[in-house]
Amino acid sequence: MRKLAFIKVPFFINDAEKVYKIVMYSDEQGTYVFIYTSPDAVMCSYDNWYPDERSAIEEWQPHIDLNGWQDIGDPMPDQQHDALLPLRVRGRNAGKPQWGCFEIFEGGGWKEYKDKKV
Repeated sequence: MRKLAFIKVPFFINDAEKVYKIVMYSDEQGTYVFIYTSPDAVMCSYDNWYPDERSAIEEWQPHIDLNGWQDIGDPMPDQQHDALLPLRVRGRNAGKPQWGCFEIFEGGGWKEYKDKKV
């Protein structure tokens, strides 16, 4: 299950970008925290890996706003784990990914994603 949380006071992650929201996702390899540097970002700018969910929560919980963690469901097959929309890399499902080109699941099928807000 993926969990979304908003940062109560956005803070700088580097000299130019602030963290506004995060998504936590766990699988058999560990827990990932995807970091979004724009309030309207649909894909992350950075990610961190943790050996388990407890470690990730310990680090991030002090920064989370009063709404807490919101379950957002697992990604669809081939979907980017950090994508807040149902996006996948074009051709990934066929083993021929076209990095930087995305498709979105709409109307029961995968279509070209034209919005460049990723």
